[in-house]
Amino acid sequence: MNKPNLNQPPNKNKVRTENSPSKNNNQGQNSSQNTTNMNSKEAILNTLKDRKTFKEYPIRDLVNHSEEFGRFLKNQRLETNQIRKFLDAINRLKVKLTQGGENKSETDLFQLVEPEIVLLKPKLAYAAARVDAAKPLSDVMAQVIDKVQSLDDFDRLVQFIESIIAYHKAAGGK
Repeated sequence: MNKPNLNQPPNKNKVRTENSPSKNNNQGQNSSQNTTNMNSKEAILNTLKDRKTFKEYPIRDLVNHSEEFGRFLKNQRLETNQIRKFLDAINRLKVKLTQGGENKSETDLFQLVEPEIVLLKPKLAYAAARVDAAKPLSDVMAQVIDKVQSLDDFDRLVQFIESIIAYHKAAGGK
């Protein structure tokens, strides 16, 4: 049997063995990872399906799902600034609520911002049409927006998007 010459560079034409990494093995891992990550989107949508309002979304599930979903969005190469655009729109609504909040009931305050919350859906759809990586975010947030029926729901929406951004960034999102 010939001994390899350790002073020579490796042969580029070397045949891969079953134990060597290959594109096919990586594709299998990516496929498995995408399946796992797509399950995070499905987990969110399934949890929403059984709820009338978003405040009913259990906070521990919200945190766990947003962690998985944030990682998924990072793997989809969705940039943080694209998620932050949505958060910025939400934060503008929060400011509007604090400025218009004197001597108004919670119902009146919510009615002040409800049309703008609902109008976030077409903005998300537009972003998804421009950037494929934004489609999962648009799909999830459209369902979430449908469940926002009160200020408590709106607060939970803020918590959710902030959690997604935090976990997206923690996963290395740019």
